[in-house]
Amino acid sequence: MEIAIFILIVLFFSVVIHEIAHGSVALYLGDTTARDAGRLTLNPIKHIELFGSILLPLLLLFASMGQGPIFGWAKPVPINPYNLRDRKWGALKVAIAGPASNFILALFFGLLIRFVNMPPIFSALFSIIAFYNFIWGIFNLIPIPPLDGYHILFSFLPERFENVKLFLLQYGFFILIFFIFFGLNIVGLAANWLFAIVAGKGF
Repeated sequence: MEIAIFILIVLFFSVVIHEIAHGSVALYLGDTTARDAGRLTLNPIKHIELFGSILLPLLLLFASMGQGPIFGWAKPVPINPYNLRDRKWGALKVAIAGPASNFILALFFGLLIRFVNMPPIFSALFSIIAFYNFIWGIFNLIPIPPLDGYHILFSFLPERFENVKLFLLQYGFFILIFFIFFGLNIVGLAANWLFAIVAGKGF
């Protein structure tokens, strides 16, 4: 149970960093919306979303008895794409920033495990941080709204796919919940593969 609690802590602060990354890139590109809303902060209270931050992680924790992947998200930072200096690619850059922050965290702690001689307890804790950040980075690249992969995909797709976009916007949340409960293991396998490449061992 102690490991599960640590995973929940890692989850929450990693998704907070994910959202701050979105807001920070938006600010760099000229949109002050997230900063003005007080969302560019590590204060967890500012980022709590009832279902994604509390109910879903606890539900997955108890459903899997601490053995399966635990997932969740923070409240999205507000972004106004019309304030971005880069009108063509600004929204894409903002969308990429979130998953990129998770991959950077995963790479940092994974490489520490691989190249730094440390006590087993630190190796175990760093493994959790790296593995779960790989999970959240990969998961957020799935093209289902409101995930970042949706915004990334439709930054490239032509207008003739507008009906697909509208369908996903209408039913995306239900598709997402279905995927979390029935497809998250695929994301876990992909994360374990990346973790093994970076850290030199499986999770």
